[in-house]
Amino acid sequence: MAHTTTSRRVRGRLLRTRAVLAAAAATALLSACGGVEVRDGGDGATKDAAGPLKLAVVPKAVGADYWNTVKAGAECAAQRAGNVTVQWDGVTTETDVEGQVNLIQNFVTKKVDGIVYAATDSRALAPATDQALGADIPVAMIDSGTSPQPAEVPLFATDNKASAVEAAKLLATELGPGNHDVALVEFQPGSQTNTERVEGFKAGLAQFPNLKLVGQQPSRSDVNEARRVTENILTANPNLAGIFAANEPSVLGAAQAIQAAGKSGKVVIIGWDAAPDEVAGLRNGQISALVVQNPFKMGYFGVDKMVKHLRDKAPLASADTGVTFVTKENIDSPEIKAVLEPSCANPPVQ
Repeated sequence: MAHTTTSRRVRGRLLRTRAVLAAAAATALLSACGGVEVRDGGDGATKDAAGPLKLAVVPKAVGADYWNTVKAGAECAAQRAGNVTVQWDGVTTETDVEGQVNLIQNFVTKKVDGIVYAATDSRALAPATDQALGADIPVAMIDSGTSPQPAEVPLFATDNKASAVEAAKLLATELGPGNHDVALVEFQPGSQTNTERVEGFKAGLAQFPNLKLVGQQPSRSDVNEARRVTENILTANPNLAGIFAANEPSVLGAAQAIQAAGKSGKVVIIGWDAAPDEVAGLRNGQISALVVQNPFKMGYFGVDKMVKHLRDKAPLASADTGVTFVTKENIDSPEIKAVLEPSCANPPVQ
């Protein structure tokens, strides 16, 4: 019995010794970490304040000049921030709403550190944003937001409604006095930007009773579809005097239809965006004016603000990225060139 009691005492001392050693080791580990804050990264790794970040940046669709400029701005911000990887991916057409939903969900599954994207459909994408936030992945919107838009999700975009009001004023100025038939080629019903531009243009038209809206068709953000619907509008309205085309593919398709009808320069076009072919059309007189956003700034702000939020705990807040009205008269000014030809060496982000 004495031998058994002694063995128990020895085992007890050994257990207490191991506990002390374990506590000492834990204390040493904490001391080695010092004051460095660590957090769980999107890929499961821990990262310090300057650690690597993986951000998903998703446009409405890949391929268009507009979205390529957004990409350039996003990559510029990542380069300047350092140790940031931009995973750029998007659907091939803006009508592929389900495809974009799947993309956002896949990035949530991959646990990226943050998601920056432009919603193809304001209502259909809202649940995808909620899913990301539920997984503790911050989200920032560029160009187009969701409905509803969560309070913690910023939107870096143009004031589309106010800019479209100005587009109507530009059209009225170009057409001058007298009664005129005009048309609207919108792009993607359901998109927040499309809705705002349509509302803004109609509000602007209401200020000019001499302008009558005789046709309104969507291009589905496809040049060929824009050409087809413009041809239909021209056929139904032979006295058409002006068109407002609300995005890049809509402008290009409308210009093609008007040229094919032999009416270039006779039908006034007020367009949106500034793809090279649009700028060329402005210079040669096919297009009277362009409403030019700042897609470079959208991409830059989206990534820059997300990185500062993740690394510095900076709050995310929406910002108007601005708009410029470009005409043949001002297109060669330094201010316009800075918007049309952005550079990462001197990005127009302030």
